[in-house]
Amino acid sequence: MKEKSWNPRLPSDTLKKDLVEIHATASSFELMLDKEKHHANRCMQYSFKYAKERWDKGHKPADFKIGDLVLVSILNLNNIKGPKKLKYSFAGPFMIKVLHGPNAVQQELTGELMNKHPTFPVGLIKPYSSSDKELFPLRDKPPLEIPLWRRGKKRKLGNSLEKEGQETKRKGNTF
Repeated sequence: MKEKSWNPRLPSDTLKKDLVEIHATASSFELMLDKEKHHANRCMQYSFKYAKERWDKGHKPADFKIGDLVLVSILNLNNIKGPKKLKYSFAGPFMIKVLHGPNAVQQELTGELMNKHPTFPVGLIKPYSSSDKELFPLRDKPPLEIPLWRRGKKRKLGNSLEKEGQETKRKGNTF
């Protein structure tokens, strides 16, 4: 029994190689793990290739130049005053000062955005197109004013016509 133990001072070639026997199920399990590992690697390579093809097919690189006017998305900007529901989704137009590679631009920000960092990714900006007065002649005119209802005239509230100033009676629970 003494010769089966391992002595670190002995060279490895003096140890008996046939002392350790691997069970048949353990060796088949190792082969199965190797096959699954290779299959997973092939699947990942295929998915990377497929994702790259899909991206390249639909991706259009941004073609911004210095001096272009752009609108900036205010999606993640919290310092803009007013109710969030009524805000425009883009602010601007701002002029591009510097291009930071193909994926970022630096603008000259003004107004409420002056305290923000002026560099934005191209995904958060879009080109500004000014309205053409020949194509849109009514665009500068203010919207029509809606006349106020006079007291005593009928107006539509919900599904029924009621006189202004009268309260409606509701049946059941009111919250």
